[in-house]
Amino acid sequence: MPFYSLLRHIVHAFCLVYFRIEFHGAERVPSTGPVIFTPNHASYVDPVWVSIPIRRRLRYMTWDRMFQVPVLGPVLRVFGAFPVNVEAGDPGALRQSLEHLRAGGALMIFPEGTRTRSGQLMPFKQGAIRLALKTGAPIVPVTIIGGYRAYSRWHRFPRPYKVKVFYHEPIRLSQPADEMELKRYMREQAARLQRIVASGLPEAATAGEAAQGEAG
Repeated sequence: MPFYSLLRHIVHAFCLVYFRIEFHGAERVPSTGPVIFTPNHASYVDPVWVSIPIRRRLRYMTWDRMFQVPVLGPVLRVFGAFPVNVEAGDPGALRQSLEHLRAGGALMIFPEGTRTRSGQLMPFKQGAIRLALKTGAPIVPVTIIGGYRAYSRWHRFPRPYKVKVFYHEPIRLSQPADEMELKRYMREQAARLQRIVASGLPEAATAGEAAQGEAG
């Protein structure tokens, strides 16, 4: 933890200078108990940006190949990443996520499932909803603006575009009465989560950050 705290401050200082990063609403994040963060996913370093102002340690699944990237791989691991095999499926990673939440930990999940290729906000999957229902963890929707322009999957190196991170009010889910209701409820809540994340984006951002340009 001392090394993590030191690295977090160093990374924060770099992001302030290079990305002119801003954080809004971090005080809304629960300080104790299980919690799930659900950011939009456009950049290699979204997890690091989201983690910077949060004083509690976050864990999150990351494509196992990312750990092979020089510098970035070790930084991701220090910031709480654990590998997942996205091609073959990885029940071990899901089990680890459940155990972490049930122990009162904080977990980050990207509901889009992967980084956007075009800058567009993609449909949200239901994994975060399922984990929240299984563990009782509140969900904190997070909106990241500028990530695609700063460091998308197409960039070899990060670029000095402005990044803003918004933490929305936590939402708590109620357990549906039966299996039929559960399926409908999960679809509705995934769509609700996407609307909340999209609501923090500039106009036309759901049509792609690449098209709408940089805010600020």
